[in-house]
Amino acid sequence: MATLFRVARSPTTLLAMQTPVDPTTTSAWSDLSRTAESFYVDFRKWFEEDPERAKRFSREAADLYVDFSKNYLTDEVLEMLVRLAKEVQLEERRDAMFAGEIINTSEQRSVLHTALRRPKGDELMVDGVNVVDQVHETLERVYDFAEQVRSGSWVGVTGRQIKTIINIGIGGSDLGPVMVYEALKPYKLNDIECRFISNIDPADMYEKTHDVDPETTLFIVASKTFTTLETMTNARMAKNWLINSLRAVNAISDSEKQRAEAVAKHFVAVSTALDKVEEFGIKRENAFGFWDWVGGRYSVDSAVGLADVIALGKENWQEFLAGFHAMDEHFRTAPLEQNVPALMAMLNVWYNNFFDAQTHAVLPYSQYLHRFPAYLQQLTMESNGKRVRWDGSPVTTQTGEVFWGEPGTNGQHAFYQMIHQGTKVIPADFIAPINPAHALSESGTDVHGLFLSNFFAQTSALAFGKTADEVRAEGTAEEIVSARVFPGNKPTTSILVPEISPRVLGELIALYEHITFVEGVVWGINSFDQWGVELGKVLAKQIAPAIDGDREVLAQQDGSTQNLIEHYLDNRN
Repeated sequence: MATLFRVARSPTTLLAMQTPVDPTTTSAWSDLSRTAESFYVDFRKWFEEDPERAKRFSREAADLYVDFSKNYLTDEVLEMLVRLAKEVQLEERRDAMFAGEIINTSEQRSVLHTALRRPKGDELMVDGVNVVDQVHETLERVYDFAEQVRSGSWVGVTGRQIKTIINIGIGGSDLGPVMVYEALKPYKLNDIECRFISNIDPADMYEKTHDVDPETTLFIVASKTFTTLETMTNARMAKNWLINSLRAVNAISDSEKQRAEAVAKHFVAVSTALDKVEEFGIKRENAFGFWDWVGGRYSVDSAVGLADVIALGKENWQEFLAGFHAMDEHFRTAPLEQNVPALMAMLNVWYNNFFDAQTHAVLPYSQYLHRFPAYLQQLTMESNGKRVRWDGSPVTTQTGEVFWGEPGTNGQHAFYQMIHQGTKVIPADFIAPINPAHALSESGTDVHGLFLSNFFAQTSALAFGKTADEVRAEGTAEEIVSARVFPGNKPTTSILVPEISPRVLGELIALYEHITFVEGVVWGINSFDQWGVELGKVLAKQIAPAIDGDREVLAQQDGSTQNLIEHYLDNRN
């Protein structure tokens, strides 16, 4: 049955345009502040006194099983966190987002990444247009093109089948597609290899192109405006590489017509700037658009994921989108007490604002998720690294966390020392698949079981630690007893999933999208703009002439920048 939302947008009545609630003025915030002052964490005691604690504080969302029991959480704290969410009008703002109201106030845009995964036949009417229909029209074009490439009906300029896809993007146009490609490698349908170029450092271009055949390579240039400095610089370098490489093997001549044919057969675009796409040499019909209500870091499930669709195929991509939608529906409909994204976000607020937690670790026990923490860095820190609220007034609390992490067990031999015995509160999310993509054994031992024994052991050790008496009982010399004590009471959330499948990956991404949103609502900030990335880009354009020897521009720079540029120019080979 289709779900219907209709939006009649009147700026004078929108919740999104109202002054955000100052969380520090709410009764829940006051109660949490008083509670935090005398809050004593004792996981050993809590679990001994409440054998059902793990079950009481575990929740399910779509295919995810989430254990909150090893967090600084009591029934009283849970009640206060839920009350805070209600007092800052989380439910109303969530509903406004899903309905297409303009909650991105600084850019006057709706925030409709959730529409990218709405089932065909749903209606979401915004300004008289059903955006779900638009999404599925583009999806069908993406599916058709991906099938042409996979089947070999789309060929390069010399008639040879495409073997390598190189995606050129940056930010969300790179981090999302490469993360998904790495995570879902077991679901690839053929031997087409996908590579990803984002860094303007020429080394990135060289490493991704020097060993591939230009006759069998297809570039995807992903830039909504087709003006992004890094992406377009790399796209022009890729065009030069393609033409020069084809000429070197006598695949094309130096005629303008053959150069244009080569670009048209070896480049497609993900963009809405069709005039600029054509100027570059890509045909309009080979440009796949998305909308201004999709932010870059929320765009992997749009046409930005074209390379992944080619690799995975239509059915797997539909499962991926279904996973997103399942988590969307859970977030949209579940009571806050049972709402996993809301609870995870409110716990983050609890740690950030009441225990001075500066960072948040995401620790996937799956090598296929090795790029997931990097993906979350952009999603969370670009969204919530803000110092003003959505009405332009200063924030009244600390905002944002530094997200970071590595797959287990690699991280155990790197930074877990600090989490276990350091002085900082570092909340950590542990994520693990119950079933591996590849079941292997070594000398009769189930290696995946051995792998997950580390997952279970680490969260247990972080929670319960090891006392001085327990260390002494092991026969440890007294002078090093203190060094071997583990204080425990370190907060973790455990997330178990059936497997790292397209559906589950979609659920995980949507989970953190909604966590990010909830935190932004509590802090009163607009999580959907990113003005902080602009100043450095503007200055880079202004400084560039100085790098080329313009002394006048060099003289306009600050003393440190002048000194650094001069040292660079004096010592460049």
